[in-house]
Parts: sequence; structure tokens; C-alpha cells
Amino acid sequence: MGLPPLTHLQFAILDVLGSHKKSGREVREGLKTLGIRKSGPAFYQLMARLEDAGFVKGWYDQKVIDGQIIKERRYRVLGAGVKAWEHTRDFYVEAGARSLAAKGRLVC
Repeated sequence: MGLPPLTHLQFAILDVLGSHKKSGREVREGLKTLGIRKSGPAFYQLMARLEDAGFVKGWYDQKVIDGQIIKERRYRVLGAGVKAWEHTRDFYVEAGARSLAAKGRLVC
């Protein structure tokens, strides 16, 4: 198995998104619960990279609130993102098992 296709931040973002459509604000709030804080520009750069890689799809939703038009960026994970998330998860599960086995701590 080769190296995982996702960084820890990308993995966390896809994990927070899961199988739901979420706004950028909701994703950032989910990351905060994991102890990950990113500024708005840094977060949206990460999201743009995930979009460019074909792991997520992003679009703008428009709402009218109190007569004001509000645009909100929303995201969902694509099939390639699910596969990358699974590959990354499996990489670390296997790496952890190998490490424990090497230390004689793995109980089967």
C-alpha cells in the first residue's frame, strides 16, 4: 500500500463532511470540534484544492434574509473523495497495527 492520498487536514474535512451537503461554515465548525482552527482564507484554499483534485464539489446557495441576498458556499464529497478517505483511513489503521505488532502489543 502506498502513501495516503490525503493530508491530515484533508482527511478531517472529508470526515466532517461525511455523506451530507454542508456549508463552509458548518465544516469549519465541525473542524473546531476536532481542535482544528483555520482562518477563512486558509480554509477556502483547502476546499479549492479538494475541488481541484475532484474530491469535493462546491457551489453557492443564495438566500434572502431580511431583504438581503446572502450567498453561502456549500460542499459535498464526491466518489473519488470517499475512496481517498477510505484509502487514507486504511493506511493508518494498517500502520498502527504494524507498529503494535512490532512492539509485541497486538492481540489478535
